[in-house]
Amino acid sequence: MRIRRSCHGTLLFLALMCTISSATAADWAQFRGAGASGVSTQSKLPIRFGENENLLWKVALPGAGSSSPVVFGKKVFVTCYSGYGQSKSEEGDINSLQRHLVCVDCESGHVLWTKTIAGEQPEDKYQGYLTDHGYASNTPVTDGERVYCFFGKSGVLAFDFSGKQLWQTNVGKESSSRRWGSGASLILYKDAVIVNASEESQSIRALHKLTGELLWNETASALNLAYGTPSVITVDDKRSDLVIAVPGEVWGLNPDTGRLRWNAEHNLTGNICPSVFSQGDEVFIFGGFRSAGSLCLKAGGQGDVTSSVIKWTSRNSSYVATPVLYEGRLYWIDDRGQAFCADAKNGELVYRERLEDLSSGGRPVYASPVVAQGLIYVPTRWDGILVYSAKEKFEILALNKLPSDQSDFNATPAISNNQLFLRSDRFLYCFAEKHP
Repeated sequence: MRIRRSCHGTLLFLALMCTISSATAADWAQFRGAGASGVSTQSKLPIRFGENENLLWKVALPGAGSSSPVVFGKKVFVTCYSGYGQSKSEEGDINSLQRHLVCVDCESGHVLWTKTIAGEQPEDKYQGYLTDHGYASNTPVTDGERVYCFFGKSGVLAFDFSGKQLWQTNVGKESSSRRWGSGASLILYKDAVIVNASEESQSIRALHKLTGELLWNETASALNLAYGTPSVITVDDKRSDLVIAVPGEVWGLNPDTGRLRWNAEHNLTGNICPSVFSQGDEVFIFGGFRSAGSLCLKAGGQGDVTSSVIKWTSRNSSYVATPVLYEGRLYWIDDRGQAFCADAKNGELVYRERLEDLSSGGRPVYASPVVAQGLIYVPTRWDGILVYSAKEKFEILALNKLPSDQSDFNATPAISNNQLFLRSDRFLYCFAEKHP
């Protein structure tokens, strides 16, 4: 495995200081919330909700999307696309493709502003698996002052909280061998926005969050078909590693420079869609096609650490969704509609249950699970939002349906201020307990 490196703005980057975020435990500022864990400390979410129950508000969106909402303070942000690829039966004119960033007031549901960005060409055609998720699949990230969006071949953009566009940076206009479109979400590290631009340029890049200037850029052909979001893992009090899984390997990079520190081989080949996640210095990897599976390894080391860091491997896996780790157990629902629970210590299966009430045909679940108050929330694509217990025994508590919305629900929920935020291809919803 070779990584080709380029670096710009070195003096600027050496001057960067660690930004102390003003985010609170109530904020959900990135994909899967605080620490990208998918776990919320909120304790008063409704178990049952719908169009006539515990619905605080819903807002029509300007277009479709599979990206998740993010929340900071009293504002929720979500991205969409329109103008092209709205119907599997009719593509439309690819030159009419647009992306949108929508800002909504969390309490009232009032749309505060919407910004529209013209889609840059060339762009992948609306065909194959791209029709399952579309052109707004990358969840934005916010630092409380700015919100950062990744729009694939149209680049990475920054906006302030009033909707003013601050910068736009191109990260490549290539396509993977499958032309499945972009899926990875942005993360923040110190004063850098880190993007997995595997689809656009087979690269991982860091951009200065104030200017969009390129800080470092690592390219590698092995990034082809690596769709997950990277994660910064704390190795010890002096070191953090930027970890990403690619087909056949997992890499630990220096997040300040992008240089490879360590790599470990694994047997998960084909496309890797789930994001890496961690607990302490333990990293969990899921994904693969045909040779799908999962593994746990210890972050850190130097060079090829395959023989020393892998703690366990398993054939149980998730194809799209990123599992959630809660109280020592891993939970997820795979793209075939099977609910899994595994022991995080050794990967051993606790249960596997088939969900009989989900639509047959296609892949019934794309969203990643989130946990609050010991309850797991997972949107299915067409059959409602599943709520079940985070326990050793599988127990469904509710399947909350929204019959007037027949569009796809692909996005992972966000949780903030005891509110549950869900998005479909048509609407953004906010659910909360209503008291008489």
